[in-house]
Amino acid sequence: MEKPSILELKNIRKSFDTTPVLNGIHLTVAEGEFITILGSSGCGKTTLLRIIAGLEEADTGSVILEGQDVTQLEPNLRSVNTVFQNYALFPYMTVGENVAYALKLRRESKKSICQKVSDALALVQLSGYENRMPDALSGGQKQRVAIARAIVAEPKVLLLDEPLGALDLNLRRQMQIELKKLQKQLGITFIYITHDQEEALTMSDRVAIMLNGQFVQVGTPSEIYDSPVNTYTARFVGEANVLPATIIENKAEAVMVECFGQKLQVRHGIRTLSPGSHTNIAVRGESIQLTSDEKSGIPCTVTEKNFTGGLMKLTLSPIGAEEYKITASRYGITADMEEGDSVTACIPPLAAVQLYDEEAEGGC
Repeated sequence: MEKPSILELKNIRKSFDTTPVLNGIHLTVAEGEFITILGSSGCGKTTLLRIIAGLEEADTGSVILEGQDVTQLEPNLRSVNTVFQNYALFPYMTVGENVAYALKLRRESKKSICQKVSDALALVQLSGYENRMPDALSGGQKQRVAIARAIVAEPKVLLLDEPLGALDLNLRRQMQIELKKLQKQLGITFIYITHDQEEALTMSDRVAIMLNGQFVQVGTPSEIYDSPVNTYTARFVGEANVLPATIIENKAEAVMVECFGQKLQVRHGIRTLSPGSHTNIAVRGESIQLTSDEKSGIPCTVTEKNFTGGLMKLTLSPIGAEEYKITASRYGITADMEEGDSVTACIPPLAAVQLYDEEAEGGC
């Protein structure tokens, strides 16, 4: 059963001076959903989060929360809380006082505050830390306190602005698991922003890819990874091989293309192009099969070989089109190939997907 929407963003636009930052954002978020906004620095994701929170005013557009237009409401009047990357804890308050701050502003009873603070700290596995000062905590503990402070007021939507960015790799991965578990336990809608692809794919129900103040693709992690719609998404999420192709024929089950002289069956993209049109296709390195039979694929030369913890990556140059590179990668790949060796790269039927890039499809 489809869950009702809890948040709608309608045509959100924002400029600073004459520089556009958000260019018509539309998004519907379901109740209890974990959605990640993924993009490189400067794409506008933090500005969008601040507009949802009421910390920034949009030039145009609407923020609808539980069916109510809250675009003009002050932050404290929205059932939304934010967790920042720098934690933003009050250094002169204990852990318990930090977590209780919003409840005291609401003038809840002392008994209610004590119980809610205790429950919130238990959820983030910090029971007994009420009297600690922030400077006595590790980075991971500070992050948990910030999350406890955000959830204690029971917001409808929790906004998280790169909250794990300051943590080391192992702790960040541990916190990813804990955050997802916590979100499922609470049932609160999480809107999470990051530039880390692994975080987005690991934690999210859906991922919204942002580029230049717009969403270029919104979908489940598997949709984003397996079926990128354009070159940016293909290369930004998972570093797919992006290869030039020409449309031969559109069939119901597949698109027939020619790529480096080879005829391939690829999955349909978001646009249907006429035969003869130039396009790009994307294929993941783990989908490429290697053989010595030159008739079954794209003849290549091995130009680079990298081995990282069981994963072998071979960089290949198609013969006659050396300006392009193809990366084949998987665990257990043949390790006796060396730079300069000849090999044939095979792309199985439907392993690649047609991309939509106006420049490529215009023949540029």
